[in-house]
Amino acid sequence: MINFFNKRFFILFLFPIFLGGFSVLSFQPFNLFFLNFLLLPSLFWLILYVKKKSKSTYRKKPFIKNLFYLGTSFGFGYFFFGLYWIVNAMTFDESFKIFIPFGLFLIPIFLSLFFSLPIILTGSFIEEKPSSILVISFFFGLSDFIRSIIFNGFPWNIWIYSFSSSIENVQLINNLGFFSLNLIFITFFFSPSLIFFKKPNRFVSLSLILILIFSNYFYGSFKINNEKIDFGNNQKKINFKVVTAGIELSEFKDPIKVTSRLIKLSEPNKEKKTIFVWPEGIFVGESFSSIKLNQKVRELFKKNFSKNHLIIFGSNTSKITHKEMYFNSMILVDNNLNIISQYDKKKLVPFGEFIPMENILNKFGLKKITPGYSSYSSGISSPIIEINFHGNKFNFLPLICYEIIFPSIVQENLSNFNFIINISEDAWFGETIGPHQHFAKAVFRAIESKKFLVRSANKGKTVFIDPNGKIIKSLEPNEAGNIELEIPALKPLNNKYKKSLIFFLLLITYVLTFFVLRKLKF
Repeated sequence: MINFFNKRFFILFLFPIFLGGFSVLSFQPFNLFFLNFLLLPSLFWLILYVKKKSKSTYRKKPFIKNLFYLGTSFGFGYFFFGLYWIVNAMTFDESFKIFIPFGLFLIPIFLSLFFSLPIILTGSFIEEKPSSILVISFFFGLSDFIRSIIFNGFPWNIWIYSFSSSIENVQLINNLGFFSLNLIFITFFFSPSLIFFKKPNRFVSLSLILILIFSNYFYGSFKINNEKIDFGNNQKKINFKVVTAGIELSEFKDPIKVTSRLIKLSEPNKEKKTIFVWPEGIFVGESFSSIKLNQKVRELFKKNFSKNHLIIFGSNTSKITHKEMYFNSMILVDNNLNIISQYDKKKLVPFGEFIPMENILNKFGLKKITPGYSSYSSGISSPIIEINFHGNKFNFLPLICYEIIFPSIVQENLSNFNFIINISEDAWFGETIGPHQHFAKAVFRAIESKKFLVRSANKGKTVFIDPNGKIIKSLEPNEAGNIELEIPALKPLNNKYKKSLIFFLLLITYVLTFFVLRKLKF
């Protein structure tokens, strides 16, 4: 048995896959974030072990290649178990089922490069010294940032998201920024490696890090308990009613049935000034302009809503320029189904909403997973929607489904909105962990912006989130109904570029500190 655990196959492949896969338990819906304090130190010592063995037992195999195998194995486990639910979307169309094995394995293998490359870069520097904790944290934090922007970006399950159920730990996001705090938490997660260092000063380093960890928690707890949100009469407020229907994807083909059900669950009071928020894509398969011509749908809106109401929902829209273009849009309408405002989704899901190299891949019969053959186009309109609701003017940031995972969208528009509205269609992912992980991202967008976030998700978690990330009201993924809350329009923030600057300054600080400590042999 001991010989098996010392074998190259176990060290470079099997054990790293186990470590990476186990990390899924730190994210929603499990929320066992403390596991990262075991998993990342184990990975640290595994890299050290491979470095030593590459000079003896593994000497026939190049050191870099061994590190590549190790990083790829860890990354594969991390993304395979964390993202397996993506292929559930391929089960709704018979023509896509053949691609399930490719989606199940090729996506994690490609994304694993965001671990194998940092581990290769770390390998030359890593030693049993506190300075090594800085260098491996630096490369992991930088890799997470690059993953969020390269190839349209995919910042899913960044390490900091493991604290989505412990909002006390992440209150500094608003001050430092998402990726800065992520870098700091990666350092915290690696810090238990210090326990086994031979140097006597390891306990000083570990004690300092423990003080920082607990100080951060107590700061966040103090901030949440003492930062009261003004719901008083001095604030401009708007009443929202958020609706979810738990509708199966197959039911969306009948617009009259869907409209009737959502109106019934909305329970509109014609005398009460209210903005209703429905989920993404309630009208699919055809453009909203076609739906608007449906007399029965128009009658349902006119009969049940009044001039005191506005309704927000997601639908397909189209526009003809040199060709007909299709958009996944968030639409704000009145009781007569007239469009007051519209936002076209900018961040589209690869293969879900558009086909990369579409002209070539269409020849092989490939199309996007969502209904319709042609790809959606990315919107170019302003991401901010203005509302003049009975004399009160408000701005909100619309985020459609996938867009909620991008911190950059919030960061770039901080000075322009009073609250965030997120609509989503999570039925694509069935009874998996996907909808729970998706919801977790919304918590962070609220904290980053210090604004209320309103979320309607069919087959996902529907919530009101306060500026500290606290869930005020919610409906679980399988529930149907509505939640209602009067929200104050909080003033926009002004620190548009500061957080990106802090992250790069922190990276530079890590590099300089590493070389100083290394020179001191620390």
